[in-house]
Amino acid sequence: MTAETLTQKYINNTEGTLKQLQWTKGPLTVTDESINQVKGYINAYLKDAKYYSAQKQFETSLTSIAYCEGLLDALKLIGATKTEHQQNQEFKK
Repeated sequence: MTAETLTQKYINNTEGTLKQLQWTKGPLTVTDESINQVKGYINAYLKDAKYYSAQKQFETSLTSIAYCEGLLDALKLIGATKTEHQQNQEFKK
């Protein structure tokens, strides 16, 4: 699958999901169980990214690691984590 095809697939899927979202109102409760479930997804996406990178399927690897980082960002935004993302010095240049 080309990067262009993969990108369009994820854009279409995300737009479809956004159209169907029903937002919860009021205070939310985030349980340790739900945080642990998200941590499981983070670890699975990281494992997938490494696997696909080793297989030289870099578009799929990049997609997986982007999902992983998105979940890390979400946990930070809801106050479940206090650590900053480590950035490779190469990207800071």
